[in-house]
Amino acid sequence: MKTTTLAAAVALAVLHVTAQAQLSDTLQKIKSSGTIQLGGRDGSFPFSYKTSADSAPVGFSADLCMKVVDAVKAKLQMPDLKVQYTIVTPLNRIPLVQNGTIDLECSTTTNTAARAQLVQFAPTHFVGSIAAAVKSNSGINSLADLDGKAIATVSGSTSIQVMRAYRRNEKVEFSEVSGKDSAETFLMLSSGRASAMILEDVQLAGLIARASQPSEYKILGERMRDEPYGFMYRKDDPQFAALVDGTLTQVMKSGEIDKIYARWFTQSIAPTGVNLNFPMTDAVREAFRSPNKKPAQ
Repeated sequence: MKTTTLAAAVALAVLHVTAQAQLSDTLQKIKSSGTIQLGGRDGSFPFSYKTSADSAPVGFSADLCMKVVDAVKAKLQMPDLKVQYTIVTPLNRIPLVQNGTIDLECSTTTNTAARAQLVQFAPTHFVGSIAAAVKSNSGINSLADLDGKAIATVSGSTSIQVMRAYRRNEKVEFSEVSGKDSAETFLMLSSGRASAMILEDVQLAGLIARASQPSEYKILGERMRDEPYGFMYRKDDPQFAALVDGTLTQVMKSGEIDKIYARWFTQSIAPTGVNLNFPMTDAVREAFRSPNKKPAQ
């Protein structure tokens, strides 16, 4: 019995080591399965969102992600490589990268030093700034006016920590409510459950642009922190890292990213015709000119 138990334990250990080795070689994992597993969002307009229940995510992040997919196809000589999307949330996106469910997470994840201990980040593909959206007729014109109000944030987002730091430093009191994603959180603002929604300015602009009455909302002028977005993939995989980082760096430095940016931020977006009118900020332009992986400060 002891011999059988020992043999079983050894077999399990070998399987674990093998599984970990497979995860550390993403390109081999993709080649063996014939599929690249991507992570995306269903409501992060215009970065990663779904246009129907059974569609794959589209958007600025999704377009850049497909540049990496094309590079993987060329590298592995697999033109018919399948692409499989898993819809992720702020709470599960990092675990799903770590456990191998997804190979590349392509949405709006802020690169932070804490997260970089758990996953690898690709070069920054966007820089947003945390801001507050409120009702236009609310009488709220500054962050200080949020004293005594209810604030809505997305569960698992960095905006929660930023607002808590603001409350602590500025001696402003407010209560917190959270939604599972940006759409649910915006509903808290629109329905009156919260007086403000805290998120990156560009995402707030996207939510407002698609609201039934965009003029009912405004974004306060103050900004709390810059948020560099980066795609996530597993750590300790130099081959995959070189392919992802090299592909995105080339797209940025060649100027190809300018056309992709214009499609999603300064032009009408089909099928609704929404235009965010959100030209590149200096921070975004610098990220494209000098690709980097600097975490949020």
